[in-house]
Amino acid sequence: MKPAVRSVHEIVSAVEPWDDLERSHRSAALEWIAGTDDVFRRRSPATPPQHLVSYVVVVDPSEASVFLVDHIKAGLWLPAGGHVEPGEHPRDTAIREVREELGIEADFGVAGTAPLFLTVTNTVGSGAAHVDVSLWYAVAAGSGTEFALDPREFRGGRWWTADEMAGSDPTRFDPHFLRFIAKLRSVTENSGAQATPRVVGTGG
Repeated sequence: MKPAVRSVHEIVSAVEPWDDLERSHRSAALEWIAGTDDVFRRRSPATPPQHLVSYVVVVDPSEASVFLVDHIKAGLWLPAGGHVEPGEHPRDTAIREVREELGIEADFGVAGTAPLFLTVTNTVGSGAAHVDVSLWYAVAAGSGTEFALDPREFRGGRWWTADEMAGSDPTRFDPHFLRFIAKLRSVTENSGAQATPRVVGTGG
C-alpha cells in the first residue's frame, strides 16, 4: 500500500461510526482502500469512478447554525469541499477548499482536526456516475463572517438554523447531511463543547 493510501486507511479506520449506516460505509471504504492502489481522482469528472472527497461544514457554535452554499451543478445546498488531490492529505484538502471556496482559514475548534463523519455516496456529478467516499470535517466561524464565494460554482450561500433544516425538504441537502448534524450535536454535547444544531428525526 502506497504511503498516501496507507494514511487514508488510517484516517478512515479512526472514524467512530455513529450509526449502522456509517459503520457499513466505513467497512465498505476500508475494503475499497485495501483493494486499490489509488483513492484519488485523476481526471474530471469520474476517473477513477470511485474517489476521495473532503467535505467541510462551517458551524457557528454560539448560534447553533451552519453555513451552506447553493451549488450550481449539484442543485443542492451543500457544505464547502471537493476532491482530494493525488497524494494530498484529506485535512489539507479541507483547509484548501474553505480557503478557495469561502475565502476563510479553517478553524478546527468545533470537533478537532480529524474527520467527524464518513459517507459513501453514488452520485451523478457533471453527468458521470461515480462514487464519492467523503470525509466530513467541521470548522468554526461566526455568523458575521464575510465569505468570498465563487459565482461560477455557487448561486450564493446562507446560514441555516436547526429549525430551518428540520423544516426543509431533506432532498435539498446531501442525503447524509442531517445525519452529520445529528452526529456533530451528539459529539459536542458529550464533550461539553458549545451548542451545535439539533435536528430532530435523523436517527442515531
